[in-house]
Amino acid sequence: MQLKTDSTLQELLDVLIGPEKAKQLSNVLVVDEELGIESGAKVSRAVIAQALNMLLFADLIERVPAARKYVQHCLAHNRTVMHDHGAVRTIAMEGMGALPAGQASITRILQPLGYSLKGLYPLERLKMTGRSYAQVEYPEAIAQFFISELHPERFSSEFQEALGRIVSSSVDPLTHKAKALLDELESSHSLSVDQAAALLPVLVSCFGRQHGNISLADYAVLLNESAEAAWISTEGNVFNHVTDRVEDVDALADEQKALGQPMKATVEKSQSGRVRQTAFHAAQVSRPFLAEDGSVVEKEVPGSFLEFITRLSLPDEIDGKKVLDLGFDSSNAQAIFKMTANTKI
Repeated sequence: MQLKTDSTLQELLDVLIGPEKAKQLSNVLVVDEELGIESGAKVSRAVIAQALNMLLFADLIERVPAARKYVQHCLAHNRTVMHDHGAVRTIAMEGMGALPAGQASITRILQPLGYSLKGLYPLERLKMTGRSYAQVEYPEAIAQFFISELHPERFSSEFQEALGRIVSSSVDPLTHKAKALLDELESSHSLSVDQAAALLPVLVSCFGRQHGNISLADYAVLLNESAEAAWISTEGNVFNHVTDRVEDVDALADEQKALGQPMKATVEKSQSGRVRQTAFHAAQVSRPFLAEDGSVVEKEVPGSFLEFITRLSLPDEIDGKKVLDLGFDSSNAQAIFKMTANTKI
């Protein structure tokens, strides 16, 4: 739906990214009607959660040419995008500089926004653990977060030392003022429009790379044992991918392949058969590395990507209503993770 011009969500987006970008974003992204008409002096936690997801979606679209082309195609053909979930990778280890270890760097933001743990997914082949978080008031309408943690202790001592050198310089982008606003949001479930506008850019900055320069030698050590750790070393906690929830992911994949988009060859199917996923291959991005002599060299590495998902309803109704299967599948997830594999250095 079109956002009401006097809605708090529209006001926040106009202030933070400008009316033109805000209009394009609200034209392409599906927004629940109640969230799109909320107005007044206070902004609910659900609207702030929706705004954060829209801003992070826009950030990824700017960084991923294939995703930007897809959104432009949707706008040109009067189609919308139902943002299903965003994915973040973290490292479950101490010594992350000023940054909390693992998923805590993200969940401390999600909890005040009304998110709660939805599912736990062992990613054993990757030596990682995935967790999904859904917004309790609008679980189907506001995008979930899929947060994965890499477990360094399951890798070699050389790997752990290289990773430690990389992440020990991490800073914490969450300011004291932002923490105070999150505390207020958690207790009252709302903020003023001005408070929300001040908080949201800080929350967006938490989805970035928080550590400093990387040496080529350390990157090579990580890449030898974990493509996922290597990806985190260059990209940090940015959205690894955002996901469009579509009616028929197989038809969508065929369409995008015909348009020349870098689509994954196959569609992944969950054990239940209710969740089907595929994706574009990751964008290639240029990142600086420190060579052995101390000079800076640019190397091309995998960045982020756009994913597609079809969800069917659960077999049993809840409170007399059909509800979507909002779960994930460990096998599907591990196959999708391959979109960011790097085979060169």
